[in-house]
Amino acid sequence: MSARLLLMRHAETVWHRDNRYAGARSDPDLSEAGWRQVAALANAVSAEGVTAVVSSPLRRALRTARPAADALGLPVRVMSGLREVDFGALEGRTRAEADPELVRAFVADPVAHPFPGAEPPESAARRATAALREIVARHPDGTVLVVAHSTVLRLALCALLGLELAMYRRVFPRFENVAVTEVRLPAEPGPPAALLSLNRPLVGH
Repeated sequence: MSARLLLMRHAETVWHRDNRYAGARSDPDLSEAGWRQVAALANAVSAEGVTAVVSSPLRRALRTARPAADALGLPVRVMSGLREVDFGALEGRTRAEADPELVRAFVADPVAHPFPGAEPPESAARRATAALREIVARHPDGTVLVVAHSTVLRLALCALLGLELAMYRRVFPRFENVAVTEVRLPAEPGPPAALLSLNRPLVGH
């Protein structure tokens, strides 16, 4: 038995165009385009056979998840383990506003050189993976829409697929807003996940 997880990054925020780091301590509102994505998702999600909806506790994720859940007649379960990584000194800032040496080190190896004060990527991967495994334990044969964040989902995917965490930015360059990355995750913890699709659009961007 294996659950079908539809991993989704929240809708676009007002920080999206500047590529400003929004982590666990930042919660920008959705942009106009983001609100359109939310409405379109609520209209499109019924075709996916979703049996449960789970969200990060951050506002941008909840505002994406709730209309879809309402359209399905389902509650939203909030899991703190799905919150975004804390980006430390880069919270609310762009790379252009940061020390170039810090940025270079991060790009070369984001696990060995996270931004000062940031949550260790290994810790983020562990908590997000634990959350996804808990979802599977609760819904072993279900299809679960999981609304969370780009970095934490990429780290969790690497962990579940047996890939080096330091490769998360190269293997998964982007998680598009309100696109589905579909994973089948066995109920037992031993076997790796199966990646079935990456950034499959459900709505227009």
